[in-house]
Amino acid sequence: MTAQDAEVQSSPLAADHRQLDSSPLIVFAGGGTGGHLYPALAIMQALRGLLPDVRFLFFSSTREIDSRILTQADVEPVRQPLVPLSRLPWRWPNVLRRFRESSRLCRALFDKDRPAVVVGTGGLASVPAVLEAVRAGVPTALLNPDLLPGRANRLLSRRVNVIFAQWSDTISHLRSRAHVIVSGCPVRPEFTRSDRSAGLQRFGLQAGRKTLLITGASQGARSINQAVVANLDFLESRPDWQVLHLTGHADFEAMERAYRNRSIPAAVMPFTEHMADALAVADIVVSRAGASTLAEITAVGRASILMPYPYHRDKHQWANAECLVRAGAARILRDAVTPAVNGPALRQTLEPLMADEKARQSIAAAARRIGRPDAASQIARSLVSLMLPSSPAANLDPVQAFC
Repeated sequence: MTAQDAEVQSSPLAADHRQLDSSPLIVFAGGGTGGHLYPALAIMQALRGLLPDVRFLFFSSTREIDSRILTQADVEPVRQPLVPLSRLPWRWPNVLRRFRESSRLCRALFDKDRPAVVVGTGGLASVPAVLEAVRAGVPTALLNPDLLPGRANRLLSRRVNVIFAQWSDTISHLRSRAHVIVSGCPVRPEFTRSDRSAGLQRFGLQAGRKTLLITGASQGARSINQAVVANLDFLESRPDWQVLHLTGHADFEAMERAYRNRSIPAAVMPFTEHMADALAVADIVVSRAGASTLAEITAVGRASILMPYPYHRDKHQWANAECLVRAGAARILRDAVTPAVNGPALRQTLEPLMADEKARQSIAAAARRIGRPDAASQIARSLVSLMLPSSPAANLDPVQAFC
């Protein structure tokens, strides 16, 4: 028996597991971005450690990223026939029709196999399953990794038993009746076990050079890619550095060509499933400010320059990034979209950080201090408590806020 197994068996939760079904079904619902998927996968891993016979179902969107990420994690998605909300009135009947179809799909599956708990992970794809669970009297929870709750979570926040938030500031943006636990954002266990030497080997990088990691998250970020292209001359002048550039699939060929005739030591890839290894090799990260990305950066503890996605109406990635900046855990750069502006601005922020190891270490240490690599296990234990009749959501203990 491992020490972890002994801890689980001796915990108060273990004593109450006999009150659960021998093979409880836990449903997750959401999708459309990696940020709506990866935290759920981290929680699933933690739940398997508590409930070895647990079963999972994931109600997803129809976007390709959902199927790709979930099937690679051996989780079979249930694709809901939803279409995005629209401002165009003539599209509303189809939006409503597809929503009702998704609700009937969830209801039929819940009637056949009643879940022990339903967890919304964000986005429109979370709404039908959570509302059907509320209708059926099934315990419900939401993950809210962004500081500013999205429309789906604002809609559902008054109806669910508990909301798991990454940032304490989120509480002021939710209905006062919402029960919020500031848990951090779940990250997969590999982020706490990542190894620089293994990462260097995986990506074909050199141990004698510092590494600049550039990533636009699961979808890529064209404006970041273009800002980097504007700085290839500068990067070429720094032979003590190498680049790991995750371009996104749409820009991969163009970015690969841009590096081809340069003397920059670089690994250029459209995407990697091994993000823990990518962060392990990084000395500086240039990235968007999605909630999951920031949770991973802080779990590992890396200096970062954040360029929040500029097109969201509520600027929620900017709000996420500011949480790190206030803690001295990142630099922030406004994405002006235009390479003529972004290029010089990126160099102005990047160049002094590349030259100052003490500054990088200070930012990395601040990031590590606010990281919550234990968020998945905290949330898993709370979900098991929520599943137990003797442990209502109101008695769940909040964990300490870190922002």
